[in-house]
Amino acid sequence: MMKQERASRTRHALLTAAAGEFDRRGYAGASLAGIARAADISLGALTFHFASKQELSTAVREQGIAATRALVARVTARREPPVECVVSLTLGLVELLERDASVRAAARLDREAADTRHSWRGAWAPLIRRRLRATADSESCPETDAAALTALAVHLVCGMEATLPHRSCPDSEHRTSALLARIWRQVLPQAAPKGCGGDIDEPTPLPARALRT
Repeated sequence: MMKQERASRTRHALLTAAAGEFDRRGYAGASLAGIARAADISLGALTFHFASKQELSTAVREQGIAATRALVARVTARREPPVECVVSLTLGLVELLERDASVRAAARLDREAADTRHSWRGAWAPLIRRRLRATADSESCPETDAAALTALAVHLVCGMEATLPHRSCPDSEHRTSALLARIWRQVLPQAAPKGCGGDIDEPTPLPARALRT
């Protein structure tokens, strides 16, 4: 039992160190030797758990994608109207990127070398497409351009990910998620379909938590 616990701790330390290295350096820049040093573990111990950098990067991707799918499930469970759901999801994704190195690593590895079996974008973009297509198909919002809104949401998340600082920002006003909330406030009145959310032609409001960001 103690041996299994020690192996589990070693694996966890390696995944944590690898997520940080892949996040900062990308796949090409990261090395097994550097990951072993960051985890304070011998290279031999690393290769016992992960035979190659490719195998280790796959494990990091899977960890980051699992965290992303858990977020998608939580957002879906709230059963918000489609546009609000999409805004909530994009904000949640950027917040997750800010705090979880494995998610940042999964996103960067996906951006550098797409892998349909372990796609970070594939864990959340389909939900955006489905929700906005449902809005476009509804009788109350017949003029919704679902393709344009989907592209906007996906580009916002991917753009934020690609430019996300790899350091904690003590000033919450300058967090990337706070900037995204401000962007949504600016663009949503133009992007939201008229007639959704009431009898008068008003833009769909941001979720309350976004306004408090």
